[in-house]
Amino acid sequence: MEIILLGTGGPKPDPFRFGPCLAVRTGSMVLLFDCGRGATIQLVRAGISPKHVHSVFITHHHFDHIGGLGDFILSGWNLGRHKKLPIFGPRGIRAILDHLLNGVYEKDIAFRLKESALSGVPLADIRRIAKPVEAVKSGVLFANQDIQVSCAFVKHGHGLGISDHDWQCLAYRIEAGDKSVTVSGDAVDCSGLDTLAKNTDALVICCYLARKEMLDPEGELIGKHILACAPQVGKIAARAGAGKLILTHIREKSDDMVAQAVAEIRSDYDGRIIAGRDLMTIPV
Repeated sequence: MEIILLGTGGPKPDPFRFGPCLAVRTGSMVLLFDCGRGATIQLVRAGISPKHVHSVFITHHHFDHIGGLGDFILSGWNLGRHKKLPIFGPRGIRAILDHLLNGVYEKDIAFRLKESALSGVPLADIRRIAKPVEAVKSGVLFANQDIQVSCAFVKHGHGLGISDHDWQCLAYRIEAGDKSVTVSGDAVDCSGLDTLAKNTDALVICCYLARKEMLDPEGELIGKHILACAPQVGKIAARAGAGKLILTHIREKSDDMVAQAVAEIRSDYDGRIIAGRDLMTIPV
């Protein structure tokens, strides 16, 4: 099993970090987690065709995590995909796909289906390919003979007064053979993440800010309620007993500031720490 970091940035445009997105590959199966800005281009750069991704798992509905979803779905379809594409996510993913396929891209889809009928080049109806699956509870979400994906609800902005019902956010755990990967999505320290990350071989976790970037009211609010930052991340990983720690969702900053964040994490966690960069491939 290996992790391919496709986008390690966040909502602010960063020329060196695309939007949040990573792939987990085990054997011939590729699973995509989130689908941020530039996800499809990054997949191709990593040598993976969008039509060969087995399933998509969305952590939550912030634009930086789903901004590339329409491009990804239509690109795979336009390349000739005919197999089902399950798209898992929290409540609301069904409505998002409906808006994309029957609203935003409705005329594009009709155009291409008409072109297919006249040219004789087969093209499936994309609405029969992209299949939303809304997670209604924590636990196993997908499993076959080779791999299992579980989810748990996590806290991301809920301390701002947003209800769990109106704003659902997921983390995922992928298990294949004797290896496991946990993907935090956007989350702060919470019981859902603790449960999912227990004894994981690799924890991929947001690390938006170093401590020095949290000294103003905005940074303090982000670290407390919205995104795990350097002061939290090492504690989460140590408590989980994670085999290695992979940092992603990093706000644009100097290499020195990234190194400082890593040093802060190391004071709480003594395992391997990898400051993620786009297109890194990391064996589990």
